Amino acid sequence: MFRSKTTFYLKDIRFWIIFFFVIRLIGITNPPLEVAHNWRQTTVTMVARNFLEVDNNIFYPRIDIAGEKTGITGMEFPTLNYLIYLFSKLFGYQHWYGRLINLIVSSIGIYYFYRLVKRYFSDAISFNATLILTVSIWFQFSRKIMPDTFALSFIFMAIYYGTNYLLATDNRKNLIHLLLYFVFVLIGILSKLPVGYLLIMFVFYLFQKEISLKRKFLFCIVSLLTFIPVFWWYFVWTPYLVDTYGFWHFFMGKSMQEGFGEILLNLKDSLKKFYDTALKFSGFALFLVGITYAIIHKERKIYLVFTTTFCVFCILIFKSGYTFAHHSYYILPFVPVMALVAGYGVEQIKNQHFKILILLIICVEGLGNQFHDFIVHENDSKILNLESDLNKISNRSDLIIVNSGDYPTPMYFAHRKGWVNRNDSISNETYISSLKTKGLKYIIILKRSFGDEVPLPNYERVFNNLDYAIYKP
Repeated sequence: MFRSKTTFYLKDIRFWIIFFFVIRLIGITNPPLEVAHNWRQTTVTMVARNFLEVDNNIFYPRIDIAGEKTGITGMEFPTLNYLIYLFSKLFGYQHWYGRLINLIVSSIGIYYFYRLVKRYFSDAISFNATLILTVSIWFQFSRKIMPDTFALSFIFMAIYYGTNYLLATDNRKNLIHLLLYFVFVLIGILSKLPVGYLLIMFVFYLFQKEISLKRKFLFCIVSLLTFIPVFWWYFVWTPYLVDTYGFWHFFMGKSMQEGFGEILLNLKDSLKKFYDTALKFSGFALFLVGITYAIIHKERKIYLVFTTTFCVFCILIFKSGYTFAHHSYYILPFVPVMALVAGYGVEQIKNQHFKILILLIICVEGLGNQFHDFIVHENDSKILNLESDLNKISNRSDLIIVNSGDYPTPMYFAHRKGWVNRNDSISNETYISSLKTKGLKYIIILKRSFGDEVPLPNYERVFNNLDYAIYKP
């Protein structure tokens, strides 16, 4: 009886969603200092903290590395940032609220992905695909303070309810489903623009004769309504913020021609995002098995989903260019499609024990290559003392410069505003003099983490330890 009950739970995807949720709670209170993408996370936390300490107007997000400027700049609509702010209003500010919020939303999103796949494929395929997605690159990014899996989760919900609206027979629930579709699409795309490409899947419904013309028309109208605020935010308001407040921060892509050329020059790194970053090697092997079987056995639903989404995703790749090749999270919007195909590939294995072994290998390889993300290195953690050391000699309003290159992370933990730059610029006295006229009060030289020591003999050193020195220019 115990064995049969255990088997029942192991076959229930909800058990695995909860299991991996609990696993990712390990180190959930860690500051955003893991090696991968600490810079991206601290730009999110900067905005959230500034909502709390400076101005809570959601239309004016601001970061801390704009020097003497306000820091207001264009970016993704700060949904996740604002949720962190709301949590902070209730419980006091903590770095890790964003981790927990993203993990909760992403776990719910995984369940909606399962329900969505199950609607069109077998229970086994939906189980396989969901498990593979969970241990993919999704695993680490669903606990980072970043909006990628957060936004994708809302898109899963939107597609689920949009499908319900188009195919439902109960007219009483139809408007509720349509409303939920509208809300979740809006949150998802505003939070991360590229995730909206998955909505291309609704094109297939427009050709289904079983769906009334009236229902299709209303669905299209509601869909267009969602794009009005999205267009306004990204193509009207974001440029306005950049032009008005004089600080560019948000990457909006490049021309297709330029991006395509950069992808060709970085083809190896670009392809690696598919065969390594997304599902790791074992998952990618099953993806290849799945797409091959779908073509041979004419599984139209599989290869239509793959080819349609891949063609549209290529537009995003070419718009991103070099950035796609060198930032792992840019593959995330396509990983659910790859997980679906890989889940279908696993189901072609007829031997049940071998099938379980393959899933186990995918899980072990996926998780084994991501556990480094739970670790904060000792040298990096020393930066947590930077704020308290600065408080001994300066005011919070003092502008500083940090030799962290393009990384905003040390500025966030200094809890100050100012500039980040490289050693060669900071050792240039003319450059420092120009910043002094803008209000620069202190120079932070990081020695072991985020920067290398550089001598500044002409400035007064007011603090020094093994990890950083503070100078007064």
